[in-house]
Amino acid sequence: MKKILIDLERLRYPNSGLANVFRNLSKGLQTVKTTNQFFFFGEENSLQNIAPQNAVVKWKRWFRYWYNFGKNYDIIHSSNQLSSYFHKKHKSTTKILTLHDLNFLHENLSESKRNRMLKRVNNNLKNTDYLVCISNFVKEDVLKNKEILRFENVKEIVVIHNGIEFPANRAYDLGQFSHLKNTNYILNIGVLFDKKKQKKLVEMLPYLNTDLVLVSSIEKEPYANEVRNRIAELGLKDRVHLLKNISEEEKYALIQNAEAMCHPSIAEGFGIPPIEAMAFGKPVFLSTFTSLPEIGGNFAFYFNDFQPEKMANTYLEGMKKYKEDKSLAENIKKWALQFDYRRMAKNYNKLYERI
Repeated sequence: MKKILIDLERLRYPNSGLANVFRNLSKGLQTVKTTNQFFFFGEENSLQNIAPQNAVVKWKRWFRYWYNFGKNYDIIHSSNQLSSYFHKKHKSTTKILTLHDLNFLHENLSESKRNRMLKRVNNNLKNTDYLVCISNFVKEDVLKNKEILRFENVKEIVVIHNGIEFPANRAYDLGQFSHLKNTNYILNIGVLFDKKKQKKLVEMLPYLNTDLVLVSSIEKEPYANEVRNRIAELGLKDRVHLLKNISEEEKYALIQNAEAMCHPSIAEGFGIPPIEAMAFGKPVFLSTFTSLPEIGGNFAFYFNDFQPEKMANTYLEGMKKYKEDKSLAENIKKWALQFDYRRMAKNYNKLYERI
């Protein structure tokens, strides 16, 4: 029996994408048939109802500087490339690192900030034995930038897609957003940030007869203010709804009641919101950048141009096709099934067993 420690430290920030992915991984691992014994590292309160109490390794802030339990495990699985934990090399312990993206190399950041983030990535890579990338795009990006990354100990790079827990087949309650029940709206979920391109959706809206709902957990300035100013300039205050801090129930209800999801991001390591929308059989409109074509495949529509009127035409043409093809909604749902969290857990467990 091998002892495997899964890093769930990011569950301290429960609404983040990382927390969602590794919450699903821990749940999925408890359904697989294996002789491996799993332990879960994280804040005690955040692991309630997620991990068995006797398998919890309690997180302490000072563990980023010193800890003495790493050698007790055959495998340590670190959850992300910017982690502050598990940087030590243990003689009899194999380390797996999940790398979600290298977006910071491509974003409009200062050189000092980019160098700081690169240093954090390399601090995690330097003692990594097996590297997991969450999409083929991320793996390709890693290989393109291999000369600036610390790969001296990496034996293999594998791709394991993220997985989601699929919504139940029922009606979801909009709760505080019940006023949207009878509104035709396009939905976007993600950090309000330049790379997500929500402003382009605002600028597309005058060419359409629909509202826009923007859901964000975090707003980054000055971009968030630019979005608000553009809404005001175009006279769209009554048609653009900015929402924050929504529950899982409300998120599913917003997807269920949406006309479509638009996710024109130009920097994604994976893309969970489009998959969640596809799970409902909703049409999704994506950019052609980074991992999104890999996620949407032939069952998504794509913006090839960010000019507002052309985006609107792409949207209208896609919606026409979606409404005319009566089988498309069901085929979209079937496509999304490959991103089930249990499949993700099985793929990780296969890697653990192979190691």
